[in-house]
Order: sequence, then C-alpha cells, then structure tokens
Amino acid sequence: MYEQNNNPPSDRPTAQRQDAIDISDFVFAATGSRVRRLTMPDGEHWFVAADVAANLGYANTRQALVMHVAADCQTPLDDLARGVCGADASHKIAGHGLKKSMRMVNLRGLISLVNGCTKPECEPFKAWVSEVVATIQRDGSYSLEPAPVQPAPDGGTAYAMPQQVANAIVRLEERNIRADESMVALQEEHNGLLRQIGHSQHMMADALRDIAQSLRRPAESRHQPAPVPELTPQQLLATWKAKNLVVTDDIHAVAAYLAPALVHGEASYRLEEIATRTGLPHDRVHDCLRMLLKRGCVRQIGCTPDGAPVYVLP
Repeated sequence: MYEQNNNPPSDRPTAQRQDAIDISDFVFAATGSRVRRLTMPDGEHWFVAADVAANLGYANTRQALVMHVAADCQTPLDDLARGVCGADASHKIAGHGLKKSMRMVNLRGLISLVNGCTKPECEPFKAWVSEVVATIQRDGSYSLEPAPVQPAPDGGTAYAMPQQVANAIVRLEERNIRADESMVALQEEHNGLLRQIGHSQHMMADALRDIAQSLRRPAESRHQPAPVPELTPQQLLATWKAKNLVVTDDIHAVAAYLAPALVHGEASYRLEEIATRTGLPHDRVHDCLRMLLKRGCVRQIGCTPDGAPVYVLP
C-alpha cells in the first residue's frame, strides 16, 4: 500500500492546499504491481481502470466495469481533467502515458472490482482491501503512505522490494547457483570420460599396429628366399665331379679355370685366353666349353663388347 513520490516530502502539498492534478504509481506491497493513480485537487484518488483490471486478471476491462462498478464510481479521464486542465496537468497526463479516453475508478470503484473478482490474482488485492476497511473502522480515515525508497543506480528513485519478492529472488538465485555447480561438475565428468576414451583409443591403435606388424613379419619371412650358402671353386668342381659331369682332364682344367669367377657371379673369358691359361689347343677348349654347356654346368647369357662369351651358373 505504497505510493510513488518523486518530490521531496517538504514540497508535497496537502490535500486541502492541492490545486493541480497529481499523478503517481500506486504500488501494492504484497505483489509489486503498480497502478497509475491520479489525485484531484480535493485529495480524491482515481485509478486507471485498465491497470486495476489487468492486475486482477480481468480479460475485459469495460465488461468488468459494467458488472461490478457503480456509475458514480467511474468516469472518463477527460471529465476529471476538464475542470483543472492546465499546462502542468496536461504534461503530467501525457508523461505517464494516460489518455483522456481512459476509464478511471475511485477508491470505492477499485474496491468493487477487487470484491467482484474470483481469480487467484485478486487475493493480494483483497488483503489490501481488508486492511483499508480495518484502518477506516479504527482511525476513521485511510491515507496512502509514501513508499520507502532507496537510491537507484541511475540516480533516480527505486522502490524497496517486498519481502516476499525478495525471498523468492533469493531462492531462485540459490537454485541457479546450485544448477551452475551441477553443470560444472557434469562438464568435468564429461571431460574426464572424453579423456579416458581418447586414451583407450590410443592404446587400441597401438595394439592394432603391433598386431599388424606381427602378422606382416611371418608373411615377409615366407616370401623371402632362403639364403644360398656361398660356394667355393673347389666345392663347385666337386659337385660337378660327383655327378660325372667332368670326365676328362681337359674338361676339368677348363672348369677349374672358370669356377672362381662363376661362384662370384659371371665368368667372361675369350677362347684364346682360356687356351693360353690351360695350355690346350683352341679347338680343344672349344669342345670342353660345349661339353660344360651340354651337361648343364654353365649357361651363356651373352657376350661382352669385345666378343668374349659370358657364362653363369644355371
């Protein structure tokens, strides 16, 4: 049951001395709702019917006035302002968003709207009406008290918040803090799970790589040819002799001359060179080479640029 007052208390005129329209917001302490109020020079208060109906939950302001408010308790704002309409009054009306076509109700009309409402929104207003009636019965009159105020951050005037609203805001803030803490904990848990999953994936990748390498090594070993033991010229000649491939001393002499080069890859000698080294005639060297080729001891893969044949082991 508070009234906004932007003027210093010492400058505020009394009802008997007031000579202009005074407009301010009537604030219900129980709900924090604000209803625009117009105070006439004689001190009578008129309230914007649309504000009252909206706060009480009425869907149709005009219908609510017809059903619940007597004709002498309601009037258009234009009728109220007509007798005292001056530059100051017009400025105040426009500054508060009031239109002269708005319907206004006095205190009795406001109480009638409250008593005629059955919606839950009207309960704080009915409590206020009960307080008004009790005060009138006790003191013989009821006046609108100035609202307790505190400095606003922008330098204006701010109303003290009703305790019920303050308690609700505190509870909401506490719930938001708990929700934020729970969200942070869940995020940390989620991040921990992601780290564990990433570590497991790395371990699995390493294990798969090891398995692949293990499977690849036997396959590579299977495809690699077995190392051939290196032959010596003597072993090569013994092999040929065991198979009765060398049957004469001449053939053995030619084979012994070719063997050292054959065990290391290729033997490339001209016929004349072999004849000179072995002391055999050219035609005899030729016959010995044909015998080695025929028996499969060697095979010819070509000739050098100077015409010397190139022999290798088969």
